[in-house]
Amino acid sequence: MSTTTRELAAGGKAASEAACPDMNEIFDLFPLPTLVVSPSNQIQKVSRGLLEVWGRGEGEFVGNDLFAALYANSPTERFDRISLAYAIERARAGRKPHLCHAAYASNRHTLWSARVVPIHRNAELLCLVLEWERVQMQVNYVEGELTNSWLSVDEAFRILVQGVKDYAIFLLDTRGNVATWNIGAELLKGYKREEIIGKHFSIFYGQDDLRAGKPERKLETCLREGRVEDKGWRYRKDGSRFWASVVITAVYRNGVHVGFGKVTRDLTEWKQAENRLIEANEESTKLKNDFLANMSHEIRTPMHGMLSACSLLLDTSLTPKQRETAGIIEESGQILRQVINDILDYSKLASGGFSVNADTVGVADIMTSVARSVQTTLQPGVSLRLDLAPDLPKAAQGDPLRFRQIVQNIVGNAAKFTDKGSITLRSSLIFEDDVTYTILAEVSDTGPGVSGEDAEHLFKPFTQVDATATKRFKGTGLGLSIAKSLAELMGGEIGYRPNEHGKGSVFWFTAKLKKANDGKGDGRADPSPGAERQPALGSEEAKELVSRLKEVAPTKRILAAEDNLINQKVLSGILNSFGFKDITLVSDGAQAVSKIAGSSQVYDLVLMDISMPVMDGFQATVEIKKAPGKHPPIVAMTAHALKGDREQCLSLGMDDYVPKPVNRLLLATKLLKWLAPGYRGREAVENAVNNDLREPTNPLPLQINEGRT
Repeated sequence: MSTTTRELAAGGKAASEAACPDMNEIFDLFPLPTLVVSPSNQIQKVSRGLLEVWGRGEGEFVGNDLFAALYANSPTERFDRISLAYAIERARAGRKPHLCHAAYASNRHTLWSARVVPIHRNAELLCLVLEWERVQMQVNYVEGELTNSWLSVDEAFRILVQGVKDYAIFLLDTRGNVATWNIGAELLKGYKREEIIGKHFSIFYGQDDLRAGKPERKLETCLREGRVEDKGWRYRKDGSRFWASVVITAVYRNGVHVGFGKVTRDLTEWKQAENRLIEANEESTKLKNDFLANMSHEIRTPMHGMLSACSLLLDTSLTPKQRETAGIIEESGQILRQVINDILDYSKLASGGFSVNADTVGVADIMTSVARSVQTTLQPGVSLRLDLAPDLPKAAQGDPLRFRQIVQNIVGNAAKFTDKGSITLRSSLIFEDDVTYTILAEVSDTGPGVSGEDAEHLFKPFTQVDATATKRFKGTGLGLSIAKSLAELMGGEIGYRPNEHGKGSVFWFTAKLKKANDGKGDGRADPSPGAERQPALGSEEAKELVSRLKEVAPTKRILAAEDNLINQKVLSGILNSFGFKDITLVSDGAQAVSKIAGSSQVYDLVLMDISMPVMDGFQATVEIKKAPGKHPPIVAMTAHALKGDREQCLSLGMDDYVPKPVNRLLLATKLLKWLAPGYRGREAVENAVNNDLREPTNPLPLQINEGRT
């Protein structure tokens, strides 16, 4: 190429460049105010047109966060950003422009909408371009008052809304400012139209809701879901509050979000009625609990006298006929006690006041124990088979008392209804993970079975399959309902199915048990008061315990506070049978305090009733404990056997607790615990007490299959 040619080419290039302005100048000449924002919402460029029309400097935008640049000086900053943030989110997700109406106010009367344009290179978002356009304001005359709005309102609909007095109906702009106000809103909230138009709706919320960010969360949820409902306290102009039902709806025009519709109703009277109902229910629950506590005490007190006297009678020389009669009395008393315990258990379960303990559960041991105890109740000719899987955990974490209660219930039912054939109790491990075992227990029998209609009601409270006047089997109809609740508390289920091998039933339940550390529990939890039971006096451990107590008793002094004369006689008889010679009986707590304070001899143990005249057992215990010097251990022996009674006794300074009706072996265990604490043999019996192992004196042979040939 010649020199002249090169010069002409260079001249042409320079002329071309001079004809095309650079991109920065082009950006400044955009007809719409424009911002370029990074994917992280940092402003990268701002057009000169935007700076001029908004009257702001470049340093207020470039390098700053978009929302901080737009709303940092706004008193409603956290609300102003909601609509724009939502529009940006939609534009990015849809990869197409999205319009945000009235996203920014450059002054009190000038609003701007933003068109958010996402710029992509393949899948990568490079930036967002925000083009701003002034909102065309409309001038509306509403009942003689001039208001500014960008929302057109149909006249008939406006008249309808304005005339509603029972509901506050009004519109908010996209940032939550009040745009319209009906007569219902004026009456409910106390603001005149001219006082509230343009104010932010968060003015109706209390400080707690504002600090928790509740108003803005409602707008955000409304944008995402289209509407949101809420109930809560709202505030009037005079500061008084009312219980409100609020519905907020996102309002769109031509597909563009332009604000929120808000409907509020005063439900204060409804809330007050609800509170009165709650208070009445709480009062009713308290009265019911007080009644149950009182009935528990009133029934258990004479039952204690009856069963204890019967026990003393059985320890004497009786003719066969007399022993049979006394045995009937004892058996009937035990059934009555079980009925009372069922009613109290159901009451606690129904009120949510029932809990399970964390202790060591030996599944096979419990199954074997229940099978042995039920064996003595079987009809002649009925056999009992126990089938235990070899992989059952020897020690897991759970509530052994409640686990046993479920097993005892369904096995006892099978024994009651099966008059020929067999009963099989099976237990297996059906699931295991890193922290839990899931145990399945099944009881199959060859009894009459359950009809399809009756099966639907088996686990409902107060329901009995045979409810006729001639029914053979008595009961409360609560056993299976209690078992169901206990199984669910232990993370399992309970159910029924017909016996697939012929006539009869199969009841089953599952329970989740935690894996124990090193095969041991985290420590023994105290059972609930009514659940402390014990093996029969014929067991070797029990015989040894009573023998040891008889060695200790003659040298010990016992003070017993009991106001019931019959129970005094019975208690004296029981203590005498254990070998105690020095027994002092008093009729109220004041006498007990006086005896301990005024006696020259020291008492080794106090048995303290709770409900007594003059001074009850609680107050007497406090008085004894606050006196100077050494105090004897105090064991509560009371008919107060509901949930919390044991804990209350211990919290007030009592050292132990025995519920009435008192079982002799349990009392013997507690006496030896405090009078001879070094006796190790006591632990075996106390463990049996806590695990509710009721072994018959002379157990019959039991067929056990542990999965081995």
